[in-house]
Amino acid sequence: MKLSELVEILDRAGFPVDREGPDLEVEGVSTLELAGPRELSFLANPRYARAARRTRAGAVIARPGDPVAPEATVLRCADPYAAVTVSMIALHGYRRPPAFGRDGMARVDPTATVGPDVHLGPGVTVMPRARIGARSVLYPGCYVGEESEIGEDCVLHPGVVLYERCTLGDRVTVHAGTVIGEDGLGYAPVAGRWLKIPQVGGVRIGDDVEIGANCCIDRATLGVTEIGSGTKLGNAIVVGHGSRIGRDCLLVGQVGLAGSTQIGDRVTLAGHVGVVGHIRVGDGATVAAQSLVTEPVPDGATVMGTPALPVGLARRVAVAQARLPELLRRVRSLERELEGLRRRLGSAQVDPPEDGEDQDHR
Repeated sequence: MKLSELVEILDRAGFPVDREGPDLEVEGVSTLELAGPRELSFLANPRYARAARRTRAGAVIARPGDPVAPEATVLRCADPYAAVTVSMIALHGYRRPPAFGRDGMARVDPTATVGPDVHLGPGVTVMPRARIGARSVLYPGCYVGEESEIGEDCVLHPGVVLYERCTLGDRVTVHAGTVIGEDGLGYAPVAGRWLKIPQVGGVRIGDDVEIGANCCIDRATLGVTEIGSGTKLGNAIVVGHGSRIGRDCLLVGQVGLAGSTQIGDRVTLAGHVGVVGHIRVGDGATVAAQSLVTEPVPDGATVMGTPALPVGLARRVAVAQARLPELLRRVRSLERELEGLRRRLGSAQVDPPEDGEDQDHR
Protein backbone atom coordinates (compact mmCIF):
# COMPACT_ATOMS: atom_id res chain seq x y z
CA MET A 1 0.00 0.00 0.00
CA LYS A 2 1.27 3.48 -0.84
CA LEU A 3 1.65 5.80 2.12
CA SER A 4 -0.68 8.28 0.43
CA GLU A 5 -3.41 5.61 0.47
CA LEU A 6 -2.74 4.89 4.13
CA VAL A 7 -2.94 8.60 4.96
CA GLU A 8 -6.40 8.73 3.37
CA ILE A 9 -7.52 5.74 5.45
CA LEU A 10 -6.23 7.38 8.63
CA ASP A 11 -7.94 10.67 7.77
CA ARG A 12 -11.27 8.90 7.27
CA ALA A 13 -10.78 7.11 10.62
CA GLY A 14 -10.38 10.44 12.41
CA PHE A 15 -6.59 10.54 12.69
CA PRO A 16 -5.33 13.35 10.42
CA VAL A 17 -1.73 12.83 9.34
CA ASP A 18 0.99 15.03 7.85
CA ARG A 19 3.47 13.16 5.67
CA GLU A 20 7.12 14.21 5.71
CA GLY A 21 9.07 12.44 2.97
CA PRO A 22 8.49 10.42 -0.20
CA ASP A 23 5.33 8.40 -0.91
CA LEU A 24 6.74 4.93 -0.30
CA GLU A 25 5.00 1.61 -0.73
CA VAL A 26 4.91 -0.41 2.50
CA GLU A 27 4.12 -4.11 2.94
CA GLY A 28 3.42 -4.35 6.64
CA VAL A 29 4.03 -3.09 10.19
CA SER A 30 6.95 -4.06 12.43
CA THR A 31 8.87 -2.87 15.49
CA LEU A 32 11.40 -0.07 15.34
CA GLU A 33 14.20 -2.58 15.89
CA LEU A 34 13.09 -5.11 13.27
CA ALA A 35 11.40 -3.03 10.58
CA GLY A 36 13.02 -2.88 7.16
CA PRO A 37 12.90 -0.31 4.34
CA ARG A 38 9.52 -1.58 3.06
CA GLU A 39 7.84 -1.64 6.46
CA LEU A 40 6.01 0.84 8.67
CA SER A 41 6.75 1.32 12.38
CA PHE A 42 5.67 3.77 15.08
CA LEU A 43 6.89 5.76 18.08
CA ALA A 44 4.27 6.13 20.80
CA ASN A 45 6.43 5.80 23.94
CA PRO A 46 9.37 8.20 24.52
CA ARG A 47 11.37 5.29 25.95
CA TYR A 48 11.88 4.13 22.38
CA ALA A 49 13.11 7.47 21.02
CA ARG A 50 16.64 6.12 20.63
CA ALA A 51 15.36 3.17 18.60
CA ALA A 52 13.37 5.59 16.42
CA ARG A 53 16.51 7.55 15.60
CA ARG A 54 18.27 4.34 14.53
CA THR A 55 15.43 2.46 12.84
CA ARG A 56 15.71 1.10 9.30
CA ALA A 57 11.95 1.36 8.79
CA GLY A 58 10.84 2.96 5.56
CA ALA A 59 8.18 4.97 7.40
CA VAL A 60 7.41 5.81 11.02
CA ILE A 61 4.24 7.16 12.64
CA ALA A 62 5.22 9.68 15.32
CA ARG A 63 3.99 12.78 17.12
CA PRO A 64 5.02 16.23 15.86
CA GLY A 65 8.59 16.95 16.88
CA ASP A 66 9.51 13.40 17.91
CA PRO A 67 12.95 12.34 16.61
CA VAL A 68 13.01 9.81 13.77
CA ALA A 69 15.79 8.41 11.57
CA PRO A 70 16.46 10.95 8.78
CA GLU A 71 16.07 8.32 6.04
CA ALA A 72 12.50 7.44 7.07
CA THR A 73 9.31 9.03 5.84
CA VAL A 74 7.42 10.31 8.88
CA LEU A 75 3.65 10.34 9.33
CA ARG A 76 3.00 12.95 12.01
CA CYS A 77 -0.17 12.62 14.07
CA ALA A 78 -1.42 13.30 17.59
CA ASP A 79 -2.03 9.64 18.54
CA PRO A 80 0.52 7.26 16.99
CA TYR A 81 -0.74 4.22 18.90
CA ALA A 82 -4.28 4.57 17.57
CA ALA A 83 -2.98 5.40 14.09
CA VAL A 84 -0.76 2.33 13.93
CA THR A 85 -3.69 0.18 15.04
CA VAL A 86 -5.74 1.44 12.09
CA SER A 87 -2.69 0.91 9.86
CA MET A 88 -2.28 -2.70 11.01
CA ILE A 89 -5.92 -3.40 10.23
CA ALA A 90 -5.50 -1.87 6.78
CA LEU A 91 -2.24 -3.68 5.97
CA HIS A 92 -2.64 -7.02 7.75
CA GLY A 93 -6.31 -7.45 8.56
CA TYR A 94 -7.52 -9.90 11.20
CA ARG A 95 -6.82 -13.61 11.37
CA ARG A 96 -9.16 -15.45 9.03
CA PRO A 97 -10.43 -18.74 10.46
CA PRO A 98 -10.14 -21.74 8.16
CA ALA A 99 -13.22 -22.89 6.29
CA PHE A 100 -13.78 -26.36 7.76
CA GLY A 101 -17.33 -26.75 6.54
CA ARG A 102 -18.72 -29.53 8.72
CA ASP A 103 -15.84 -31.95 9.06
CA GLY A 104 -16.73 -35.62 8.95
CA MET A 105 -15.14 -36.11 12.38
CA ALA A 106 -17.41 -33.49 14.01
CA ARG A 107 -20.24 -34.96 16.07
CA VAL A 108 -23.50 -32.98 16.21
CA ASP A 109 -26.47 -34.31 18.15
CA PRO A 110 -29.66 -34.49 16.05
CA THR A 111 -31.48 -32.20 18.49
CA ALA A 112 -28.84 -29.46 18.22
CA THR A 113 -29.45 -26.42 15.98
CA VAL A 114 -26.62 -25.29 13.72
CA GLY A 115 -27.07 -22.09 11.71
CA PRO A 116 -26.03 -21.45 8.10
CA ASP A 117 -22.37 -21.22 7.10
CA VAL A 118 -21.14 -22.64 10.40
CA HIS A 119 -17.72 -24.31 10.31
CA LEU A 120 -17.05 -27.27 12.60
CA GLY A 121 -13.52 -28.66 12.67
CA PRO A 122 -12.41 -32.23 13.35
CA GLY A 123 -13.32 -33.55 16.77
CA VAL A 124 -15.91 -30.88 17.54
CA THR A 125 -18.74 -32.20 19.74
CA VAL A 126 -22.13 -30.47 19.92
CA MET A 127 -24.42 -31.92 22.57
CA PRO A 128 -28.24 -32.19 22.66
CA ARG A 129 -30.34 -29.03 22.26
CA ALA A 130 -27.29 -26.82 21.83
CA ARG A 131 -27.55 -23.90 19.39
CA ILE A 132 -24.84 -22.39 17.18
CA GLY A 133 -25.48 -19.15 15.31
CA ALA A 134 -24.74 -18.37 11.68
CA ARG A 135 -21.18 -18.05 10.43
CA SER A 136 -19.58 -19.18 13.68
CA VAL A 137 -16.35 -21.18 13.55
CA LEU A 138 -15.39 -23.93 15.98
CA TYR A 139 -11.80 -25.09 15.67
CA PRO A 140 -10.83 -28.75 16.22
CA GLY A 141 -11.57 -30.27 19.59
CA CYS A 142 -14.21 -27.81 20.80
CA TYR A 143 -17.03 -29.07 23.03
CA VAL A 144 -20.47 -27.45 23.31
CA GLY A 145 -22.55 -28.76 26.21
CA GLU A 146 -26.27 -29.45 26.41
CA GLU A 147 -28.58 -26.47 25.93
CA SER A 148 -25.67 -24.08 25.51
CA GLU A 149 -25.98 -21.29 22.96
CA ILE A 150 -23.35 -19.68 20.73
CA GLY A 151 -24.32 -16.52 18.86
CA GLU A 152 -23.55 -15.46 15.32
CA ASP A 153 -20.04 -14.81 13.96
CA CYS A 154 -18.32 -16.35 16.99
CA VAL A 155 -14.89 -18.01 16.88
CA LEU A 156 -13.88 -20.75 19.33
CA HIS A 157 -10.23 -21.73 18.99
CA PRO A 158 -8.91 -25.27 19.53
CA GLY A 159 -9.90 -27.08 22.69
CA VAL A 160 -12.47 -24.60 24.01
CA VAL A 161 -14.96 -26.25 26.36
CA LEU A 162 -18.44 -24.84 26.90
CA TYR A 163 -20.30 -26.70 29.64
CA GLU A 164 -24.08 -27.10 29.66
CA ARG A 165 -26.47 -24.13 29.80
CA CYS A 166 -23.94 -21.44 28.97
CA THR A 167 -24.64 -18.59 26.55
CA LEU A 168 -22.29 -16.65 24.27
CA GLY A 169 -23.52 -13.54 22.47
CA ASP A 170 -22.65 -12.49 18.92
CA ARG A 171 -19.08 -11.92 17.69
CA VAL A 172 -17.47 -13.57 20.71
CA THR A 173 -13.92 -14.88 20.36
CA VAL A 174 -12.61 -17.51 22.79
CA HIS A 175 -8.98 -18.59 22.55
CA ALA A 176 -7.50 -22.04 22.92
CA GLY A 177 -7.87 -24.06 26.10
CA THR A 178 -10.45 -21.87 27.80
CA VAL A 179 -13.17 -23.54 29.86
CA ILE A 180 -16.54 -21.84 30.38
CA GLY A 181 -19.09 -23.10 32.87
CA GLU A 182 -17.07 -25.50 35.01
CA ASP A 183 -18.18 -25.93 38.61
CA GLY A 184 -17.13 -23.23 41.01
CA LEU A 185 -15.44 -23.88 44.34
CA GLY A 186 -18.68 -24.58 46.20
CA TYR A 187 -18.37 -26.81 49.29
CA ALA A 188 -20.04 -26.74 52.70
CA PRO A 189 -18.32 -28.00 55.87
CA VAL A 190 -20.47 -30.85 57.22
CA ALA A 191 -19.34 -33.07 60.09
CA GLY A 192 -15.69 -32.28 59.47
CA ARG A 193 -15.86 -32.98 55.74
CA TRP A 194 -16.48 -30.88 52.62
CA LEU A 195 -19.88 -31.54 51.05
CA LYS A 196 -20.13 -30.42 47.42
CA ILE A 197 -22.87 -27.86 46.71
CA PRO A 198 -24.60 -28.44 43.35
CA GLN A 199 -23.65 -25.72 40.88
CA VAL A 200 -26.97 -25.31 39.09
CA GLY A 201 -26.50 -21.83 37.60
CA GLY A 202 -24.96 -20.89 34.28
CA VAL A 203 -22.72 -18.42 32.45
CA ARG A 204 -23.87 -15.57 30.22
CA ILE A 205 -21.39 -13.72 28.00
CA GLY A 206 -22.41 -10.62 26.04
CA ASP A 207 -21.65 -9.49 22.49
CA ASP A 208 -18.18 -8.56 21.20
CA VAL A 209 -16.37 -10.18 24.11
CA GLU A 210 -12.88 -11.64 23.61
CA ILE A 211 -11.51 -14.19 26.07
CA GLY A 212 -7.84 -15.17 26.07
CA ALA A 213 -6.25 -18.60 26.23
CA ASN A 214 -6.52 -20.92 29.24
CA CYS A 215 -9.12 -18.92 31.13
CA CYS A 216 -11.59 -20.53 33.53
CA ILE A 217 -15.03 -19.01 34.01
CA ASP A 218 -17.02 -20.75 36.74
CA ARG A 219 -20.75 -21.30 36.43
CA ALA A 220 -22.82 -19.76 39.20
CA THR A 221 -24.09 -21.82 42.11
CA LEU A 222 -27.45 -20.13 41.50
CA GLY A 223 -28.25 -17.57 38.82
CA VAL A 224 -25.48 -16.68 36.35
CA THR A 225 -21.86 -15.68 36.12
CA GLU A 226 -21.92 -12.76 33.70
CA ILE A 227 -19.46 -10.94 31.42
CA GLY A 228 -20.81 -7.76 29.82
CA SER A 229 -20.65 -6.82 26.16
CA GLY A 230 -17.40 -5.40 24.83
CA THR A 231 -15.25 -6.73 27.67
CA LYS A 232 -11.82 -8.17 26.87
CA LEU A 233 -10.00 -10.81 28.95
CA GLY A 234 -6.33 -11.70 28.65
CA ASN A 235 -4.80 -15.13 29.21
CA ALA A 236 -4.98 -17.33 32.32
CA ILE A 237 -7.82 -15.46 34.01
CA VAL A 238 -10.10 -17.03 36.63
CA VAL A 239 -13.63 -15.71 37.11
CA GLY A 240 -15.23 -17.16 40.24
CA HIS A 241 -18.80 -18.42 40.40
CA GLY A 242 -21.54 -15.83 40.51
CA SER A 243 -19.22 -12.95 39.59
CA ARG A 244 -20.49 -10.21 37.33
CA ILE A 245 -18.24 -8.17 35.05
CA GLY A 246 -19.67 -5.08 33.40
CA ARG A 247 -19.39 -3.71 29.87
CA ASP A 248 -16.18 -2.66 28.10
CA CYS A 249 -13.86 -3.83 30.87
CA LEU A 250 -10.24 -4.84 30.34
CA LEU A 251 -8.78 -7.68 32.42
CA VAL A 252 -5.09 -8.28 31.78
CA GLY A 253 -3.45 -11.69 32.22
CA GLN A 254 -3.56 -13.70 35.46
CA VAL A 255 -6.40 -11.77 37.05
CA GLY A 256 -8.33 -13.76 39.65
CA LEU A 257 -11.86 -12.90 40.79
CA ALA A 258 -13.26 -14.73 43.79
CA GLY A 259 -16.90 -15.76 43.83
CA SER A 260 -19.68 -13.15 43.74
CA THR A 261 -17.34 -10.31 42.82
CA GLN A 262 -19.01 -7.32 41.15
CA ILE A 263 -16.98 -5.44 38.52
CA GLY A 264 -18.58 -2.29 37.10
CA ASP A 265 -18.44 -0.94 33.56
CA ARG A 266 -15.19 0.27 31.91
CA VAL A 267 -13.00 -1.16 34.68
CA THR A 268 -9.33 -1.97 34.05
CA LEU A 269 -7.68 -4.72 36.11
CA ALA A 270 -3.99 -4.86 35.27
CA GLY A 271 -1.90 -8.03 35.29
CA HIS A 272 -1.89 -10.37 38.29
CA VAL A 273 -4.68 -8.57 40.16
CA GLY A 274 -6.72 -10.44 42.75
CA VAL A 275 -10.17 -9.39 43.99
CA VAL A 276 -11.74 -11.00 47.05
CA GLY A 277 -15.35 -12.16 46.90
CA HIS A 278 -18.55 -10.26 47.64
CA ILE A 279 -17.18 -6.75 46.99
CA ARG A 280 -17.67 -4.27 44.13
CA VAL A 281 -15.13 -2.48 41.97
CA GLY A 282 -16.88 0.66 40.74
CA ASP A 283 -17.46 1.95 37.22
CA GLY A 284 -14.37 3.37 35.53
CA ALA A 285 -12.00 2.18 38.25
CA THR A 286 -8.42 1.08 37.60
CA VAL A 287 -6.47 -1.46 39.65
CA ALA A 288 -2.70 -1.47 39.13
CA ALA A 289 -0.70 -4.62 38.47
CA GLN A 290 -0.05 -7.13 41.27
CA SER A 291 -2.65 -5.55 43.55
CA LEU A 292 -4.98 -7.37 45.93
CA VAL A 293 -8.38 -5.72 46.31
CA THR A 294 -9.88 -6.48 49.73
CA GLU A 295 -12.32 -3.57 50.09
CA PRO A 296 -14.88 -2.00 47.71
CA VAL A 297 -13.39 0.42 45.16
CA PRO A 298 -15.37 3.62 44.44
CA ASP A 299 -16.36 4.65 40.92
CA GLY A 300 -13.47 6.20 38.99
CA ALA A 301 -10.83 5.40 41.62
CA THR A 302 -7.31 4.16 40.92
CA VAL A 303 -5.87 1.79 43.50
CA MET A 304 -2.69 -0.23 43.87
CA GLY A 305 -0.79 -2.40 46.31
CA THR A 306 -1.49 -5.29 48.68
CA PRO A 307 -3.93 -4.56 50.13
CA ALA A 308 -5.00 -2.12 47.43
CA LEU A 309 -5.05 1.52 48.55
CA PRO A 310 -5.80 4.80 46.76
CA VAL A 311 -2.88 5.37 44.43
CA GLY A 312 -1.53 8.47 46.23
CA LEU A 313 -1.50 6.74 49.61
CA ALA A 314 -0.09 3.54 48.10
CA ARG A 315 2.85 5.46 46.62
CA ARG A 316 3.61 7.06 49.98
CA VAL A 317 3.49 3.62 51.61
CA ALA A 318 5.88 2.30 48.96
CA VAL A 319 8.30 5.16 49.63
CA ALA A 320 8.10 4.47 53.37
CA GLN A 321 8.77 0.77 52.80
CA ALA A 322 11.89 1.61 50.83
CA ARG A 323 13.15 3.59 53.84
CA LEU A 324 12.51 0.80 56.37
CA PRO A 325 16.17 -0.37 56.55
CA GLU A 326 17.32 3.18 57.28
CA LEU A 327 14.54 3.72 59.81
CA LEU A 328 15.38 0.41 61.52
CA ARG A 329 19.03 1.44 61.79
CA ARG A 330 18.03 4.77 63.36
CA VAL A 331 15.67 3.11 65.84
CA ARG A 332 18.42 0.71 66.95
CA SER A 333 20.81 3.63 67.36
CA LEU A 334 18.27 5.51 69.47
CA GLU A 335 17.68 2.38 71.58
CA ARG A 336 21.41 2.14 72.28
CA GLU A 337 21.55 5.81 73.29
CA LEU A 338 18.52 5.37 75.53
CA GLU A 339 20.07 2.33 77.19
CA GLY A 340 23.26 4.30 77.85
CA LEU A 341 21.28 7.12 79.44
CA ARG A 342 19.45 4.64 81.65
CA ARG A 343 22.73 3.14 82.86
CA ARG A 344 24.22 6.56 83.67
CA LEU A 345 21.11 7.74 85.50
CA GLY A 346 20.85 4.48 87.43
CA SER A 347 24.44 4.80 88.75
CA ALA A 348 24.10 8.46 89.77
CA GLN A 349 24.11 9.09 93.59
CA VAL A 350 21.21 11.22 94.79
CA ASP A 351 21.32 12.62 98.40
CA PRO A 352 18.20 11.78 100.44
CA PRO A 353 15.99 14.76 101.33
CA GLU A 354 16.45 16.37 104.78
CA ASP A 355 13.65 16.25 107.34
CA GLY A 356 10.94 18.74 106.56
CA GLU A 357 12.27 19.54 103.09
CA ASP A 358 9.74 19.76 100.29
CA GLN A 359 10.56 16.64 98.28
CA ASP A 360 8.56 17.83 95.27
CA HIS A 361 10.46 21.10 95.29
CA ARG A 362 13.80 19.27 95.64
